[in-house]
Amino acid sequence: MIIFRLPLLLLTLIMSHAVIAEQTIEESNYSAKDLLEVGTRVEKLFNLEEHDYDKYTGDEVNQVCAGCHEEFGMGGKDGKYPRIAGLPVKYILKQIVLFRERKRPNIPMLQHVEERELPNDELIDVAIFINKIKLNNRLSKVDIKADGFNAYARLQEAKGIIQIGLAEGNVKKGKKLYKKECKSCHGKHGQADEEEAIPMLAGQYTKYLWRQIALFKKGKRLHDPEDLEEEFFKSFSHKEIQDIFAYITTLDD
Repeated sequence: MIIFRLPLLLLTLIMSHAVIAEQTIEESNYSAKDLLEVGTRVEKLFNLEEHDYDKYTGDEVNQVCAGCHEEFGMGGKDGKYPRIAGLPVKYILKQIVLFRERKRPNIPMLQHVEERELPNDELIDVAIFINKIKLNNRLSKVDIKADGFNAYARLQEAKGIIQIGLAEGNVKKGKKLYKKECKSCHGKHGQADEEEAIPMLAGQYTKYLWRQIALFKKGKRLHDPEDLEEEFFKSFSHKEIQDIFAYITTLDD
């Protein structure tokens, strides 16, 4: 009996661990002070201006990231894994430091981001490599019957296509709210801001954004270090956020 029960026990433990991992994957416990301090540490830890970028190292490390975020950083599984392609370098570095310091616990990430596994120089390389990835939402127009048509290049181009479905909601109302509440930081087109380390909204999975909104409201993630109580999102109704997302999903068209 023991011989047959032991594998079952191990399977139960593994499944229990998987459930815990799934429950804690999006949990965070950092304060506004942590967020401000991590920005300072990033400046001290990573000298971007003097770093000699190695594209090939960045590509090699990104192949590990691709296990969840796909080869071209477009994420997947309808937002379970977020799009990372095009994120600001400083934003990526900040998030990795938060992961390393367990301020933003993420069990699947921990084994990959520890400094002994991902030295700082290689981290900068992969952050720059990911930042440089450009995704499109449609294939370019080519004549497949023309001389010199490159089928392999076409296949590679197809791998870098990301399409975010239109979210439910009132686009017109969402546009008005976005311009009033979001435009000042995320820009007219929901693009990333490299200097301010602000991530893009356009081209990101709506389900992922909804999860982050929930974490902001619960205080599990911090949206703005100057808004310690995170009152910003608490002031929006579910319908208003839905309308904003409806508008955001039109921006990458």
